[in-house]
Amino acid sequence: MDLDSVADELYGLRPEEFVAARDRRARDARESGERALAKEIGALLRPSLAAWAGDLLVRRRPEEVGPLLGLGEELRRAHRELDGARLRELARRQGEVIGALGRQARRLAEREGHPVGEGVQREVEETLHAVLADPEAARAWAAGRLVRPLKSTFGFPQADVLESRPSEVPQRAGDGRREDREGSRRKKPGGKAAEHHGDEPGDKAAPHHEDEPARRRRIKEARRAARDAEGAARP
Repeated sequence: MDLDSVADELYGLRPEEFVAARDRRARDARESGERALAKEIGALLRPSLAAWAGDLLVRRRPEEVGPLLGLGEELRRAHRELDGARLRELARRQGEVIGALGRQARRLAEREGHPVGEGVQREVEETLHAVLADPEAARAWAAGRLVRPLKSTFGFPQADVLESRPSEVPQRAGDGRREDREGSRRKKPGGKAAEHHGDEPGDKAAPHHEDEPARRRRIKEARRAARDAEGAARP
């Protein structure tokens, strides 16, 4: 017996079965002399109904997990690269996907003997939006062991780009922080920055020979598309 296998078993049960099964597993571990494990098992929390319904999607429809995670990666990339046309296309897809999965979770819960209302479905859909926006949320959901529904701020990393000098525009996919192009350029002898020839691989934030008005228009368009993408997935 180990914590991972016990947790996987418990979060696959219906909510009303959770506490009794958890206490039984903790007692078994204690009687086997595994007191530390018994304590860890006893600390596992019963999932809320919305979290359980979200977990059902992972457990009963595992074929849906990969495509949703892939869509999240595409959305985050489009936000980072300020690709307005791609964002509009993906906004339509995410609205359809989240709505369909929310309804599917509701049907699955009903089949398991737990009819849920629109409020729970909305919480499931908010969880799915968080999955699209945040890689950490995606990993948590894909494990199928949520205790509470995930919350989303309805924002994607680097979507709100400052309309100032080009060095403040995100350079490439990263950890959500703006990258400083000026600091990344190689220095010539004497401290003068080397001339920048072209973009770094994967850098769509500053196309070749783009003038300032064109750059500003592109950023405004990407920000508008980003807001559309976020609004389309609001439960």
